[in-house]
Amino acid sequence: MKTFANSDPPGICFFARDQPAANSDANILDNLSQPNSDRAAWILVGGRSSRMGADKARAESDGRALALRVADKAAAAVGGNVSMVGDPSLYAELGLPVVADRFPGQGPLAGIEAALAVTTCDANIIIACDMPAVRENLLEELFAAGGDCAVPQHDDGRVEPLCAVYQRRCHSAIGAALAAGTRKVTDALRLFPLHGLAIRYVRVSDPAAFANLNTPEDWRRYHHG
Repeated sequence: MKTFANSDPPGICFFARDQPAANSDANILDNLSQPNSDRAAWILVGGRSSRMGADKARAESDGRALALRVADKAAAAVGGNVSMVGDPSLYAELGLPVVADRFPGQGPLAGIEAALAVTTCDANIIIACDMPAVRENLLEELFAAGGDCAVPQHDDGRVEPLCAVYQRRCHSAIGAALAAGTRKVTDALRLFPLHGLAIRYVRVSDPAAFANLNTPEDWRRYHHG
């Protein structure tokens, strides 16, 4: 583990890339139940993290990489069937399977496409790596919502497509959106009805569960109040 240099955001520690996986709490899923054959979880890592100033997926949160903390929450809902989507050369050392983007540099929509391209499960929860407050009961609500895609929706209409369940059959619609130049996940969702896909919106009862840690200030607020 290393701390930031003087030019990096203060007060945050990161796991060093040359640290052995065994020392990065890579075995967090060892004691979980057998995977649910109908469900998988995919943690999106490897974004630019431009506002954080460094790779937030690797930032140490309560003793483990942030991506692994989110993986913990997801694992409880899928029995340990958790993988990451990102650059395997950067994230394999965290100890979970890593699937590479097939459209590198094209944002989170490409990450969803990569997960759905390789999954063997019908129901797939996709979660951004910077949402450590998400809870298992919320994930269970999404799995239970039905439809081809289940997306949390706030009272003001905002949606959370990076903490949502996508059925494997959504892959062709997402691939077509990427091929047409669509990059925003919400824009791709608007095209789902054209492909005969039904979206179920799940009301958000606790907005704090979707807090994103995008900046050093977000980080300090989440960890220190």
